[in-house]
Amino acid sequence: MSDRIDKLKTDPEKQGKPLLDKLKAYRSLRAVGQRYRIIYKVEVDKVVVLVVGVGLRKEGDIYALIEKLLEE
Repeated sequence: MSDRIDKLKTDPEKQGKPLLDKLKAYRSLRAVGQRYRIIYKVEVDKVVVLVVGVGLRKEGDIYALIEKLLEE
């Protein structure tokens, strides 16, 4: 999984897919046989890729967890 995160150093905006609704500022990248998702945000003006969560996609669990964490 760390290799997928390391690859975000090059063109992070072109990897993964943009998310919708409450997570529209974030992107999702598949990892480990597509079972896990890496949720990240690209801050282009600062040249920063912020990974905000990594977890199983099982019925959207990682997405719900990230939404909850961002509300707090």
